[in-house]
Amino acid sequence: MESLMAYVVGILFAAAIYMMLRRSIVKLVIGLMILSNAANLLIFVVSGMTRGAPPLLPEGADAPLGIVADPLPQALILTAIVIAFGVLAFAVVLIRRAYEVVGTDDLDQMKDTDT
Repeated sequence: MESLMAYVVGILFAAAIYMMLRRSIVKLVIGLMILSNAANLLIFVVSGMTRGAPPLLPEGADAPLGIVADPLPQALILTAIVIAFGVLAFAVVLIRRAYEVVGTDDLDQMKDTDT
């Protein structure tokens, strides 16, 4: 299962880079979204895909009983999701304003309006 997820992460990174190299600014933002999802999935896969109980200690125990899930990658991914959503919201507002001013979403035509 982990090797399959490694291929999925590679495909997501390739698709994100392809989208980010396009001339449209909308495709650039879509590539950034895919890139953030690929990074989140990479953190999840690297941390180990083991099923386990929450890391709660029973009363009077010094160590958890059985296999437990690692909460650190989950916290990192949750934080990354929130940050990616904030960046996406900012990028959408920025794109909308740039489209209103310039009238196009082509990056090459946006460079020509620097006069």
